[in-house]
Amino acid sequence: MADGGDARVAVYLDFDNIVISWYDRVHGRNAYGKDRQRIAEDPGDAEVAERLARATVDVGAIIDYASSFGTLVLTRAYADWSSPVNAEYRSQLVARAVDLVQLFPAAAYAKNGADIRLAVDAVEDMFRLPDLTHVVIVAGDSDYVPLAQRCKRLGRYVIGVGVAGSTAKSLAAACDEFESYDSLPGVERPAPKAAEQKAKSAQAKGKGSRRAATKPDAPEEAAVPEAPAEAPVSDEQAEASALLVRALRLGHDKGDADEWLHSSAVKTQMRRMDPSFSEKALGYRSFSDFLKSRDAVAELSEDGHERLVRLRD
Repeated sequence: MADGGDARVAVYLDFDNIVISWYDRVHGRNAYGKDRQRIAEDPGDAEVAERLARATVDVGAIIDYASSFGTLVLTRAYADWSSPVNAEYRSQLVARAVDLVQLFPAAAYAKNGADIRLAVDAVEDMFRLPDLTHVVIVAGDSDYVPLAQRCKRLGRYVIGVGVAGSTAKSLAAACDEFESYDSLPGVERPAPKAAEQKAKSAQAKGKGSRRAATKPDAPEEAAVPEAPAEAPVSDEQAEASALLVRALRLGHDKGDADEWLHSSAVKTQMRRMDPSFSEKALGYRSFSDFLKSRDAVAELSEDGHERLVRLRD
């Protein structure tokens, strides 16, 4: 596996595949197939919109994960972008410099040919850009097994990303490395319906017990003065903290969970995920000052000229 600053990465997303697979993961097996007609006829329906919102794909988490392998040279997403479901993602994809490749289904509910177009483009790119070292395939179909094998034969390190339960085992086996979308930093795993109902029931019981504890004959407690409200955290500061946590998680995922990471490597990863990140723009003189201000989530160790950081438990 090529590593370091010389690594150059190409990312290919079968977008329909990841959206449908994640929808099924959130709402149950074959849920998208059952809801397809309702989604096509009236995507603005309140119930349909709510189900789509719950199954929203975190595109940023995928791109950030791909950037942990090196510099992103190109990123392409293949889908029918005239579809209302996919159109919702266009702005955030364009904001992350993703090329949107338009595909049209041959017939109603037919495959859109993403696997063929994606494979042809990927092989062409490997010959056109011989300095590519990594290929990230975001999909789950076994149709991509020949592509993964060809990329490996051409000397590229192949990373696969797919939704748990919807990815062919043969595709995962054909890659040098495979990561479940569910486990990417920043992605919230869907809670089982049974667990959700149990949690709601427990919450209702808790409220009932609290109401029972506040009976009229209970002795009144002395009024406690409210603490002064803390200054609200700006969106920029909150986003910077989330970016730091994601970079640290990616760093720990590649090594020991308790391993100390070089602060310079963490900053490089943060800049890969968000090139606009700047600690000085946030009001800090140095990256070390920025890390010290995040001591609730990051632990900093300074030994001479070496500055190390790790995610706090």
